[in-house]
Amino acid sequence: MTADAARRRAIGQILLLAAGFLVLVAISTTSVVLVNQAREDNGLVVHTIEVENQINAVLLEIRRAESAARGYLLTLGPEFLSDHHAAVAGIIPDVDKLGQLTSDNPVQVENVGKLRTAVQDRLSQFAKELEFVKQGQPAGAVALVREAAVGDTSGSIRDVAIAMRAEEERLFARRTANADRTQTLASLVTIAGSALVIALAAISIFLVRRSARARDEAETLLRDNNLNLEATVDERTADLREANNEIQRFAYIVSHDLRSPLVNIMGFTSELDELRTDIFRRIAALGHAAGAAPVPVLTGDAEPALEAEDKQLSQDFSEALGFIKSSIAKMDRLISAILNLTREGRREFEPVRIDTRELIEAIVTTVAHQAAEAEAQIRIEPLPDIVSDRLALEQIFSNLIDNALKYLRPGVPGDITIRGRTKLGFAIFEIADNGRGIDPKDHQRIFDLFRRAGTQDRPGQGIGLAHVRALVRRLGGTMSVESELNNGSTFTITLPIQWAASNRNRDT
Repeated sequence: MTADAARRRAIGQILLLAAGFLVLVAISTTSVVLVNQAREDNGLVVHTIEVENQINAVLLEIRRAESAARGYLLTLGPEFLSDHHAAVAGIIPDVDKLGQLTSDNPVQVENVGKLRTAVQDRLSQFAKELEFVKQGQPAGAVALVREAAVGDTSGSIRDVAIAMRAEEERLFARRTANADRTQTLASLVTIAGSALVIALAAISIFLVRRSARARDEAETLLRDNNLNLEATVDERTADLREANNEIQRFAYIVSHDLRSPLVNIMGFTSELDELRTDIFRRIAALGHAAGAAPVPVLTGDAEPALEAEDKQLSQDFSEALGFIKSSIAKMDRLISAILNLTREGRREFEPVRIDTRELIEAIVTTVAHQAAEAEAQIRIEPLPDIVSDRLALEQIFSNLIDNALKYLRPGVPGDITIRGRTKLGFAIFEIADNGRGIDPKDHQRIFDLFRRAGTQDRPGQGIGLAHVRALVRRLGGTMSVESELNNGSTFTITLPIQWAASNRNRDT
């Protein structure tokens, strides 16, 4: 399977999982909303039933009061009177409760007002009837009963109750339909969601099985490739080792062969320098002979008296020899540096436990006079001990400390700090200074062989940092720099705490 196909498959699986999650969230949200709506609809249905029951309760109490009053008028039995008073006492609270239950419906509020008026009229008639009985005038009470029948007060109450029941029946039908519709919709959503979940689960199972088959095929292919992997790695390692050794030999031979003609050039240049005085002494003698002037007698290396043009020629000759000598000296230093690099590249590292603080203190002691001349202080903070190659570490830290002293800002007391810490099996060393700094655009340039950055007012061939980075890499570490112009530099070295000689050591 190609990388693009694997990436597309991974993206498809992620999208499928995201779709399944969104479906579940949508189903859950919709179900919660519908369940809450169904609960509200059912509550309204129950509320309608409660209102109808309360209407029946009011009518029942009124009928109970009427029956008890009539029984009392006919028999004057105290039990009927007690029953009547109990019924009358419950009518008004029942009407008030009915008003509370229907307070959200303007139609029923109006009906409750009518009902309350009719009930008050009927209760007044009950009171008058009982008053006539108490006064011993049963005929008056009977007359009031007949008057109530003619006025049809009970019929008014009954008509209002019928109107209220009709309104509640209408609400009951509508609310029941809403509740049924909500429950039906909730069932459909649940069924549809369940079907989607089952479909997504089936697709997921299919993709998982396909991924498992692809993984099994990849593992089989990997096992087949691993059969020849070790031989292939050994072959490539041998090729790399041979190529590296060839490069080392080539660099050594080239450097050695370059030194031979350089020595000849140095010798002939020295002879030219020795002949310069004799040549220009003869030129001076010829000039004096042509002018019939006495030839001055010169002794030793005394400069002859020359005419203006001859004197300029002598100065140009001396300057040219000086350029040749300086170029020869620079080339000799570069060849020596290349030879040193090739020798260092052939050296095998030996891991030993190193007291890093002791090693750096020894290096600082060797540059103490340079630090004193530069008015610089070198502070060594706690450092972790590591297992590595001692000579390589000496070269690394010696070069970095020497550079920190070399590139301090004039007139500013130097402050160089060496600190360290550990992280995830690595030791991290930092060499920080307050020197002239390095332009960010030159941060990589300074690690290139024979490349330098900034003002070239200090001796050097541009080999030191390249050599340091090569050593750090051979030790299994990394190297970086953080710096700005006129704001100091911080070189960071990361090395394994427990380094052991390996193929990296032998092949590099």
